Amino acid sequence: MASFLSNILSLFSGAPKSGAAKSGSAAKLAAEPQVHGDCTIFAEPMREGNQFRLAGRIEKVVDGETLERVFIRADVFSSADDALDGTFRKARQIIDQNGASLFSDGAKSRSA
Repeated sequence: MASFLSNILSLFSGAPKSGAAKSGSAAKLAAEPQVHGDCTIFAEPMREGNQFRLAGRIEKVVDGETLERVFIRADVFSSADDALDGTFRKARQIIDQNGASLFSDGAKSRSA
């Protein structure tokens, strides 16, 4: 009975049903990280409807502290595998184009 009432309440409040999986643009894919140079790449494409937006982060340990650069691009892919491949490719490009300046400001986290 309580489950039934909570389901009805969720219809009016917009709250997710208990046990419901998160979906929408907040849902992300993840793959095993890859190392490129002295950086570690984490591919984390975001699901948007039936597509996946290219997104990820690049981490580097500098003086014992982990610095990260997060990137989200306009590119969208129809398959999860293509999105992961595209994300790793874009991250390698960001690292190669920026070189040491990518982390030269010493900021713990920022967008790349």
